[in-house]
Amino acid sequence: MKFDYDLFVIGGGSGGVRAARVASANGAKVALAEEDRYGGTCVIRGCVPKKLMVFASEFSTFPDEAAAYGWDMKLAGFDWPGFRKRLHGELDRLEGVYRSLLENSGVTMFDGRARLKDANTVTMSTGEEVTAKHILVATGGHPVRPDLPNAELGIVSDDIFHMEELPKSILIVGGGYIACEFACVLAGLGVDVTLYYRGAQILRGFDEEARGIIAEGMSEKGIDLHFGTNIVEMAPASEGRPAETQLTESEASMGPPAGELSHGAKAPDDYNGPIRVKATNGKETEFDAVLFAIGRTPNTSDMGLEEVGVKMGRRGQIVVDEYSQTSVPSIYAIGDVTDRVNLTPVAIREGMAFVETVFKDNPTPVDHKLIPSAVFTQPEFGTVGLTEEEAREKEPVHVYCTSFRPMRTAFAGQPYRVLMKLVVSKETDTVMGCHIVAPNAGEMIQLAGVAVKMGATKADFDRTVAVHPTMSEEIVTMRDPLRSG
Repeated sequence: MKFDYDLFVIGGGSGGVRAARVASANGAKVALAEEDRYGGTCVIRGCVPKKLMVFASEFSTFPDEAAAYGWDMKLAGFDWPGFRKRLHGELDRLEGVYRSLLENSGVTMFDGRARLKDANTVTMSTGEEVTAKHILVATGGHPVRPDLPNAELGIVSDDIFHMEELPKSILIVGGGYIACEFACVLAGLGVDVTLYYRGAQILRGFDEEARGIIAEGMSEKGIDLHFGTNIVEMAPASEGRPAETQLTESEASMGPPAGELSHGAKAPDDYNGPIRVKATNGKETEFDAVLFAIGRTPNTSDMGLEEVGVKMGRRGQIVVDEYSQTSVPSIYAIGDVTDRVNLTPVAIREGMAFVETVFKDNPTPVDHKLIPSAVFTQPEFGTVGLTEEEAREKEPVHVYCTSFRPMRTAFAGQPYRVLMKLVVSKETDTVMGCHIVAPNAGEMIQLAGVAVKMGATKADFDRTVAVHPTMSEEIVTMRDPLRSG
């Protein structure tokens, strides 16, 4: 059968664009459909605008720190409208870059929503219908809201970058990396931040010791942390006491089951005033804004996936094998839509592996082991490999760890502490995990990640001469384990 294209990619995010470009460079006839903006979550609604906001928020501490070093600096205040204008200009530029990359690679672009008609046919919201030998789904995910009356009064992470003005106060619901990053960013921009998290400590799944130091740092920034806490009710403050919900307090404290997360009910039209919130501890408080950062879900609804036989997971994710192939042989999926490791560089790697497998006749499984990552809280967190808790469940380990006040901020009389930690196998001396809480920890962990990925031992770290005076030198100067077992 003759097809219109060798490959049709659905989704113009980082993973889909990379797969399309590389496949085209290898001689394939490629088309790509994007219903929104090219660049996807990372470029338009995630990593890039968030990191620019992180940079902006860090300037708020400069005057006090500079004073300790003899400088007299004054900040007149943060100009959100001015920053927002420059931010959106940069996002427009980057979207243009993505379009140009595709065009210069010979990829045909469709600006519209794509839906599967059968295993080799895609229909477009613009009316076109095309066929392809292979179809790659790379549609990413979106933030969810709780199934709670008036949930639409709150915002999600996508909305942060479009606020016309910053709220004076905000409640952030959630304790994952998105919740914690935006808590630090908004606090740095002068917003009064409160965070409710239903768990006992933020950043579940990360190293316990690192989580504690980050929580302390957030509190020192003035963020009001409430653990074991969730929303029971919310309504416009103008309505007085919120209406009763159908959730019991015990149910609310645990949050809605993953399968029941939705965009919530319709809220009162055009309301932008204060929001009255009742917590599971019974306390009622008014906030100018409420941000839900309780998770993300794959973009798979109304795409025709199940109708054509693609197996789906409980959370709506596309189920794939180690080669990113679905239960329908001609259809593949990469990135957040598969809910494997939801990181932009991982989606790009999955796209590259897909091209190797399908267009280069080189079956390449995706490698999801030892992926370094960073959480852009303040203090920043870089991590690769196993946490101390995970490693102890596998085998006996030595833990090398130090926590201290870094020279720059200690001199300025600031309380922040950093953490350097190596988790090492007792038997093989292999470094199983590296965790850094410090300014620019993301930059450090990228380089440490190379060593850990190569299988470096503690002896390899010890043989490396320290760069002095730096924070990172502690990674190669810790000689005796703090604890073992």
